[in-house]
Amino acid sequence: MDGLVSDVVGTSIKLYALMTPPAVLSAFLGHTRDYDARKKHATALKTSTAIFIIGVVLYLCGSSLFELFGFTLDAFRIGSGVLLMLTAIALMRDDGETEHTRTEGDISVVPLAIPLGMGPASIGAVMVMGASARSSHELTLGVFSLLLAALGMFLLLRMADIVGRLLHATGIAVLAKLTGLLLAAIAAQVIFTGVRGFLG
Repeated sequence: MDGLVSDVVGTSIKLYALMTPPAVLSAFLGHTRDYDARKKHATALKTSTAIFIIGVVLYLCGSSLFELFGFTLDAFRIGSGVLLMLTAIALMRDDGETEHTRTEGDISVVPLAIPLGMGPASIGAVMVMGASARSSHELTLGVFSLLLAALGMFLLLRMADIVGRLLHATGIAVLAKLTGLLLAAIAAQVIFTGVRGFLG
């Protein structure tokens, strides 16, 4: 039981980091300055729901897409790992003062869910995780972890104003750099696993 809980928690944290919460938070604060509390709540709910749905579809259908396009899991690991490393580098360079151009209309799916919450790097990583799952138990664990990660994103966005006031631009930049470090470690592991499998 303890092992199951630790697996779920560990996978949820990894998935949450892949969703680059500092970038989503910064964009959410920039886009919703003129929103009332009800509209902010609706946007946070739709964003986290969209991230979860996109993540689950890619997680469950990743192996089928690999077969459809004819590339190997190890090749995709290397490619997604490189993209993830580039995302980590971008987060490390974030100074927290980037101005986000406001978008008219609903922003919950674009740009918050895609490409910020689920960008090319996180999409690739989620597909690799799904394709690597070898049993229904592992698939269920992954889906539940995605749900917890999306819930974490919802709670973050619901508290965005409070977090923004507490952290300011500098604090958000520090969070972005910490997330970047974690993503870099994940990317290195994904690339190493892909190269080892490709050469083996």
